[in-house]
Amino acid sequence: MILSLALPLLQLTGMPEGMPGQDTAPKYVKPTSSMAPKYIDMLEQNSHIVYPALAILTLLIVLIGIFQAWRSQDMDGLTKDQFKRAIIHELRSNLSGLPGEIIARAVGLDRLKTVRLLEQMQQEGMVTSYMSSNQMMMWRMRGTGTDKKDKRY
Repeated sequence: MILSLALPLLQLTGMPEGMPGQDTAPKYVKPTSSMAPKYIDMLEQNSHIVYPALAILTLLIVLIGIFQAWRSQDMDGLTKDQFKRAIIHELRSNLSGLPGEIIARAVGLDRLKTVRLLEQMQQEGMVTSYMSSNQMMMWRMRGTGTDKKDKRY
């Protein structure tokens, strides 16, 4: 009697999934909100256009980099010497020292290149630098002013 009651219940619920004799087709369907990678299909369909365009773009970026580096090359030796002479001339006319910006204007060179030249001249021992009271880097000829003398025996 209990078996006769349980039999219709089993027929209503069916057999559990994965049992032999059931349909093996998957019952999962992608939701409509799932991401469909259409851009990959576009790349595959237009690869004869996309990849050469990427190669040309890469070559263009490399060429721009080469030209930028070529244009910003450091000065040659003769030009450096001429600017160093002009800087020394300006510093000799103002023994108390000048800020780098004023030296750059007087020499006619970019401020950053002038400061680079002044730092190189400082390493060579031609000029010295100090901070003024208004926090400006001042440059002057070595030996003019209150420079600390080297202790040599």
